[in-house]
Amino acid sequence: MAIAPYNYTKCFKRMTEQPITMTNFKSLPREQLEQMAEAGTLILECYRVLQKTEENVVGQILQTRDDFYEWDHYPDGDVYDHETHSQHYYHAHPPEERSKKYGHEHGHFHTFLRPKGFPRGIKPVPLADLEKPESPNDALCHLIGISMNQAGYPIRLFTTNRWVTGETWYKADHVIKMLDHFVMDLTFPSWPVNIWITNMIQLFRPQIEDLILKRDTALAEWENTHPGENAYEDEELELPSLLDISVEKQIKEVAQALKK
Repeated sequence: MAIAPYNYTKCFKRMTEQPITMTNFKSLPREQLEQMAEAGTLILECYRVLQKTEENVVGQILQTRDDFYEWDHYPDGDVYDHETHSQHYYHAHPPEERSKKYGHEHGHFHTFLRPKGFPRGIKPVPLADLEKPESPNDALCHLIGISMNQAGYPIRLFTTNRWVTGETWYKADHVIKMLDHFVMDLTFPSWPVNIWITNMIQLFRPQIEDLILKRDTALAEWENTHPGENAYEDEELELPSLLDISVEKQIKEVAQALKK
């Protein structure tokens, strides 16, 4: 089912700030805060450049095709960096399917890292139904999802259950180690989009780590309360953890913590 064409030229007002419910920024190491601050600066620079031509990161992705269909990946074939083995794509679900349960969105980005880009010592969780892929590099790991509003700005972070993206399952501490290795260092299909998505993971690193840990907790609890069922393939458990976010608020909180 096609989504009606969307006029992005009228959608560049700042998003409404939403509550961030996670971390005490003052407890973070100064080096990490400085990295987060730099990531925030780069994100705002991407917004500045895109807004000069009345664009945004979602609009850049959707311009790779002439149509917009629910479930399709944008761009075709995803975005894959053959040096870092980072990957992402954008797509949308039918609004009525998700909005009541997870909140409204236009669509969302999925981010991944493939095994050739993993740090050393990473191995899949030896689940009973673990299957060896045809190519070792196909045992990819989903890192985080980023929900976008109708204006093309991020509003939510979320993790996924295994069945959602067909990923190979890795335990939380291994996934967290992968976060520093997600770098989209190429111009296709949009350099600003790739800079933006790389730095979103760095700006929200503390929250993303927390969401990944909560993902594993949610799966363990589901297994305890649904004996005999495969929690990783249970379609009743789609997003084990999620959090509303605001780029503006995150940047302000980091700046305040750096003043101390």
